[in-house]
Amino acid sequence: MMRTSTLYARLKALDIPCREIVSMSNYTTMQVGGIAPVVAFVRNAEEMVTAVREAKNNGVKYAVIGNGSNTLFADDGYDGLVIVTTDMKKHSVEGNIIKADCGASLTRLAVAAQRASLTGLEFAYGIPGTVGGGVYMNAGAFGGSLSDVVVSSICYDAKNDVIRKFDREEHAFRYRESVYTHNPEYIILAIMLELKTGKMEEIVEKMNTNIRSRKEKQPLEYPSAGSVFKRPVGFYAGELIEQCGLKGYRIGGAEVSEKHAGFIINRGGATAEDVMRLIGHIKTKVFLEHSVELECEVEYFS
Repeated sequence: MMRTSTLYARLKALDIPCREIVSMSNYTTMQVGGIAPVVAFVRNAEEMVTAVREAKNNGVKYAVIGNGSNTLFADDGYDGLVIVTTDMKKHSVEGNIIKADCGASLTRLAVAAQRASLTGLEFAYGIPGTVGGGVYMNAGAFGGSLSDVVVSSICYDAKNDVIRKFDREEHAFRYRESVYTHNPEYIILAIMLELKTGKMEEIVEKMNTNIRSRKEKQPLEYPSAGSVFKRPVGFYAGELIEQCGLKGYRIGGAEVSEKHAGFIINRGGATAEDVMRLIGHIKTKVFLEHSVELECEVEYFS
């Protein structure tokens, strides 16, 4: 705790927005999780790099999050610095190129593309995350993914204390994977996307269709961490879970959604332990009944 207090004082002295003793339930879409001793709300790449350097210099571990979707913090909290990127949200549209800071909302970028009559980002409309988190896990929906449109990204290599640029091929995109998922010391700072010129009315219609589908099929009325499991090869996680009779199955305040079995929702008062126990139960049940090992795509911090 002494180290985190020293870090907090140092960040304050450097004019980096930060708070002490913060409940992470307020910064995750599942709305569960314990206390982090220090949370920094970085506004630009310089503050991000400085915050990470200061954490390392003070021997404090750190976690970087965006909107807190696909994110879960332990009930006991996180004994380190949490860096929230949602104030790093600047973006610009130049021709068919969108440049964005890591904390820019994917939904807002989809709207910016639509207003410029650019197609290719309609799939991202309604995804409750940031572009940095989206590139990290190669987010996708409705047949599209960020790997289709990412031209380059800039990151801070915290291990070697240098700024790196990755071109399209260097991202090593796969289903829900990228170079970033395998190199946690690479912290995304900015993204460049390349789209194509399209027809405004067709782009709007596709976005409207996608958001209607989300509202019809996903439990958006409850806190959740989004889709909990990666899609197993040859199967759909939600279908396997439903076939196991787990829709509505509940541990504490955490429940398998009746609307979409691939989602775990917070029905009220859920704890991170409830969620993790439910994830474990689902994985065991699906393996026993279908011989399929589900892989969780939610990031867990403890």
